[in-house]
Amino acid sequence: MASGGLSLVRRAAEAVRRTPPWKKGLVVFAVGAGTLTYACQDNQVLQVCDGTGNKKKVVILGTGWAGASFLRNIDTSLYDVHVVSPRNYFTFTPLLPSVTCGTVEARSIVEPVRNIVRKRNGAFRFWEAECFKIDPTNKKVHCRSDVGTNIDGNGEFVVDYDYLIVSVGARPNTFNTPGVTENCHFLKEVEDAQNIRKSVLKCFERASLPNLSEEERKKNLHFVVIGGGPTGVEFAAELHDFVKEDLAKLYPDVKKYVNISVIEAGGHILTMFDKRISQFAEEKFKRDGIDLKTNFKVVKVDDKDITMTNPATGEIAVPYGMAVWSTGIGTRPIIMDFMKEVGQENRRALATDEWLRVQGCKDVYALGDCATIAQRKVMEDVAAIFRVADKDNSGTLTVKKIKDVLGDICERYPQVELYLKSNQMKGFHDLLKDSDGNSKELKELNIEQFKKALAQVDSQVKMLPATAQVAAQEGSYLATCFNKMKICEEYPEGPLRIRGAGRHRFKPFRYRHLGQFAPLGGEQTAYQLPGDWVHVGHSTQWLWYSAYASMQFSWRTRMLVVSDWGRRFIFGRDSSSL
Repeated sequence: MASGGLSLVRRAAEAVRRTPPWKKGLVVFAVGAGTLTYACQDNQVLQVCDGTGNKKKVVILGTGWAGASFLRNIDTSLYDVHVVSPRNYFTFTPLLPSVTCGTVEARSIVEPVRNIVRKRNGAFRFWEAECFKIDPTNKKVHCRSDVGTNIDGNGEFVVDYDYLIVSVGARPNTFNTPGVTENCHFLKEVEDAQNIRKSVLKCFERASLPNLSEEERKKNLHFVVIGGGPTGVEFAAELHDFVKEDLAKLYPDVKKYVNISVIEAGGHILTMFDKRISQFAEEKFKRDGIDLKTNFKVVKVDDKDITMTNPATGEIAVPYGMAVWSTGIGTRPIIMDFMKEVGQENRRALATDEWLRVQGCKDVYALGDCATIAQRKVMEDVAAIFRVADKDNSGTLTVKKIKDVLGDICERYPQVELYLKSNQMKGFHDLLKDSDGNSKELKELNIEQFKKALAQVDSQVKMLPATAQVAAQEGSYLATCFNKMKICEEYPEGPLRIRGAGRHRFKPFRYRHLGQFAPLGGEQTAYQLPGDWVHVGHSTQWLWYSAYASMQFSWRTRMLVVSDWGRRFIFGRDSSSL
């Protein structure tokens, strides 16, 4: 190993010696398993490959929920794991609204990437850089770092891979609204939450200055949240509690000027929740004095006013002190470029199959907010399904033949099971009625009858939401597949191949919805479980505390978060801007 590393360095030195003098000024960016990459002053990226190393190299792009979950569960003794990300930590994003108001400190919700794999054996390397190009043909990713670059250099380096995990997440979606990027805060990163916290306190300090008119004080203390989704609603609720319980005591002279507005383009907030939760949240905001403006679309934001339109009022401009934009997610430039390269133009996210493999290229997986699973339709494969089930080539299917492959069909096409449940059917046999809809089951089906039985099943195909819960489950699932890849190549465990022989190596990914929370302030939280179970109140807030504490990545962050909550109850929130 030592001699191999020495040989690599000698070859790198020889490459430098042959470099013309005007190109020198070398900076070494990475020394990995068999690879040393460096750049010269002319921005040229060079790479020396050693070719040693027996294990496959897995490169992970991003350290969000999907990437960190994969890294947390991958067996690093089986692979050389390399991580490229512009941040060297994982962020527990559901608690970002709490960071904005000092309920929880930023350090309490971040976990260093190296801590995640510190106590495990195997090769692991991390590079703090951003990937700006994916080359699936040559199996390379092009990265750029602003740390330790040479004079006039651009900090670019290249990493080759055997398997690539794309989990770069998404960016805020501004819908190309003028002025949003320049004048609004976003809430996706720790830095965003810290900046919001500083801005809130600056608004109060400005409003407290002498010789300001009443209108100027009102403007400085008008906090606007654009977007009525979970993040926007939770931030508005947190900010209301922060002002009422803490800042009102510190700034008693200006507390009467505070106004919090939530602007939503749709008719209601929290539309992804049950209607009862949405209605309760709207009524609570009204009681708390939060100004809820529904059916208002923001068309422009400048440094003084937010301009919005409404069918009833037309276009109006509202002065504000601080604005937070939380209207959903958009596609990152690297993903848009990559989609063009693999033939997926005009999509919102990378399309993958049910095993999270990117369609159109090999050995590339995508998960989290940057990707979506393109579930195959039953009607696209109905002829192939019929052929697989008809083992004796009789041209008809009996109930026994269908039962023999029913498990594989439901596993490969989850919409079948969803359709049965949504229509209160006891089993697949309920689909097998005669063409007149009589209650008598058909004993045998030809292909036309089989098509008719499954005609409505694809109506239950659903897109997975872009949430932390989905991303974390995808990362854990894919790591499990990688850990048993060698075993499953010999003993496949997946469903029958519809368009080929044998079985798939792994079972397809299946999302298991565990419910969702919506903190509404005043120590009240709404909770919705799968099905029709909804609960709102103080008891649910304690369930929220328990769930989010248990979901932390380490005991360190778990104890810090719990201590922050305890400090808040005893001493109040931290109202400093540090």
